[in-house]
Amino acid sequence: MKAAFTAFVADPAFPCLGAKAALNSDSQILRVYQELGAQQSATELARDLEAFICSDVQRTSDFASFVAMFREPRGLAEKEFEKLLWSGLQQLHQIDAVRHVWNAKVSSDTADPCFAFSFASEPLYVVGLHGGSSRRARSFPWPTLVFNPHEQFERLRQDGKWTKMQQAIRRREIALQGSINPMLSDFGQESEARQYSGRAVEADWKPPFKVSGRTSRKRGGCPFSH
Repeated sequence: MKAAFTAFVADPAFPCLGAKAALNSDSQILRVYQELGAQQSATELARDLEAFICSDVQRTSDFASFVAMFREPRGLAEKEFEKLLWSGLQQLHQIDAVRHVWNAKVSSDTADPCFAFSFASEPLYVVGLHGGSSRRARSFPWPTLVFNPHEQFERLRQDGKWTKMQQAIRRREIALQGSINPMLSDFGQESEARQYSGRAVEADWKPPFKVSGRTSRKRGGCPFSH
């Protein structure tokens, strides 16, 4: 499974340059779990994801990502995968809420344009992949969740690199698929929760996700401006 994912990202047609950079810089951490949505797998993933967030790889790399692959279930339709993705994130949050608060820089409301998934008080952008995805860049045989720290996007913006990379990725996706994912939007324009599963969700869509405990976000608009 790890070899298959490495080959998937290394394929010249794969559009995400950030994922390629993480792979080429040895900053892409790959882990395999048994079942997406199972509590035991969530417990193992929570342990490994927190270790990644606290690691030198995450803190010092320009591009770093944590890739969680699951042996099952396979053969999922898009809505089935979406349901399991959010079930998995809910499990992670419930484990995390015992020890950490939601990062105050991002919203915990999935409808808020400033929403980002928070784990170990770190804002993360989640990319879901599975065999039934209608997007070729998201079509991978095993259900997979890729966790990308928001902070690295902000560093790219500060260095003046983000816009050029974003434009290049979107050109590559058009070459691969014929269009960009209609769910894509810049952070602060629309909730990134709509992008996680890769499915083109409905206008009134809202994921089955609830935040436990006290959370807060500083007033005055989104602190990130991707």
